[in-house]
Amino acid sequence: MEEQGKTLVIIGGGAAGVFCAANAARLRPGLRVVVLEKSGRLLSKVKVSGGGRCNVTHACFDIDEMAKMYPRGGHFVRKAFHRWFTNDTIEWFAQRGVALKTEADGRMFPVTDSSQTVIGCLLDEAGKWGVEIWTHAEVKEIRPVEAGFAMRLGDGREIGADYVCIACGGYPKSPMFDWIRALGHSIEEPVPSLFTFNLPGDPITQLMGVSVGETKVKISGSRLLESGPVLITHWGLSGPAILRMSAWGARELAGLGYDFSIRVNWVPGLSEQEVRDRLQGLRFEWGGRKMGSGAPFRLPKRLWEWCLDSTGAIKDIRWADLAARDQNRLAGLLGAATFTVKGKTTFKEEFVTAGGVQLAEVDPGTCQSRKIAGLFFAGEVLDVDGVTGGFNFQHAWTSGWIVAQSVARVAADTIKNLSYGS
Repeated sequence: MEEQGKTLVIIGGGAAGVFCAANAARLRPGLRVVVLEKSGRLLSKVKVSGGGRCNVTHACFDIDEMAKMYPRGGHFVRKAFHRWFTNDTIEWFAQRGVALKTEADGRMFPVTDSSQTVIGCLLDEAGKWGVEIWTHAEVKEIRPVEAGFAMRLGDGREIGADYVCIACGGYPKSPMFDWIRALGHSIEEPVPSLFTFNLPGDPITQLMGVSVGETKVKISGSRLLESGPVLITHWGLSGPAILRMSAWGARELAGLGYDFSIRVNWVPGLSEQEVRDRLQGLRFEWGGRKMGSGAPFRLPKRLWEWCLDSTGAIKDIRWADLAARDQNRLAGLLGAATFTVKGKTTFKEEFVTAGGVQLAEVDPGTCQSRKIAGLFFAGEVLDVDGVTGGFNFQHAWTSGWIVAQSVARVAADTIKNLSYGS
């Protein structure tokens, strides 16, 4: 039986919003589904994710392990993942002709290596089920009315709805959430997550483009500690270890004004004493070789040469002639190089904001507001954010689908009640 004149309006044309729209229209034939997107383009973050390849999800199939990848919202997504999880996402796209592949680090991309494949799939699915797309349609006000909701757009247009899903993404500034606060919802203050560290004027930036496969990074005076690859850029440090640290430390680092010190262990499998012992051994093993002729510890050659320059050791001297003072400095630099961070740079492909609608006010099983019946939330507008690697998209698919099924079920119950009353 088709829905009798009911309307679902989804605010936001990103991953969560479009996925919600396509599934709601499919699950409840006859339901009018409208997506309101304030810009002129849909799925803009999908397009740029993963360098234009779209990191659809992550190859993790254990809910408890997956939930650990969310610095904020882990308990919420653990419950939600019992409704829709990684395997469901993979199967959904596969059924629509989009096969995914898994890379060594667990990230999953379409086999085409093109985000346009994902965008085309989502838009085709939305079109197939009659979803209406309104672009340049920014919602300025939403108010509950007796028959549902009334919304006023920036150009003066108005639209009514029986159900509303807010999937507008995260906002970088607190006042931008005021229209949601006006509904009675509380907001966790937004701060940036997934950003890189600026090292203005530091000589290591001359090594831009050098990637170190395994490091250990620690914020001085903090418990924040991360392991993994680090990329040296022309402005500072990036790479998975830095991005994960920025996510877990989003609020702490904001409180420091992004002005702090970090220590990097370039050879994390060894203690500083073990590094010192290994250097001493090399003085005998490689005694006749020039220090700059090859990099020990499997370090990139440019990084090794930077270490030599920074400690006063000379590339052209023989290992046997390494002064004890320089050897100690070298061991310290390899095991605990210290840098002063002043500022951050947005990681454009994976821009994420920590903060949003407080999770205590939303039911994870339905993604419906605990304050207003018929009002739902999906995606980053909630106070949920994951580390880089496909986790934020998985939350988008999960919450979008849960809203779609919840609305479809509520709509079905409405029809049933109408039938019983006739």
